[in-house]
Amino acid sequence: MTEGEKATIIVHSGEFDKVYSALIMGTGALSMGMDVSMYFTFWGLERLKKDELDKGPLSRMNFFGLGKWFMKRKLKKSNVRELDALLEDFNELGGKILACDMTIDIMDINKEDLRDEVITDYCAVGTYIKEAKESEVTLFI
Repeated sequence: MTEGEKATIIVHSGEFDKVYSALIMGTGALSMGMDVSMYFTFWGLERLKKDELDKGPLSRMNFFGLGKWFMKRKLKKSNVRELDALLEDFNELGGKILACDMTIDIMDINKEDLRDEVITDYCAVGTYIKEAKESEVTLFI
């Protein structure tokens, strides 16, 4: 891998398993030496509220919460790190968390309710586009 390779991930969904996937892929890319930006927008941004990271439903087969409970058990049994730990790893490895300003306005989110310690920048779509143009990998989750 050449120096300067970059990945940009849009986290649009706030569903539990999709947030997990985004953080696993993001930390994986960082551990391979890539620069990684994650742009949280719409329901994905809801997960950056304090104490809300793992609150989203399972995307499929939720079964009124039973599916998510089962998934959490399987993740723990497989020694997969919890979401808070993955987010901490992502930050420690130098990943960037970008929070969409427009989503904050549209969805009436108070910045004070967000986990400010993990957010690198509050920005507009132009920042995401710039990051994506410079990236070898772009993902929409």
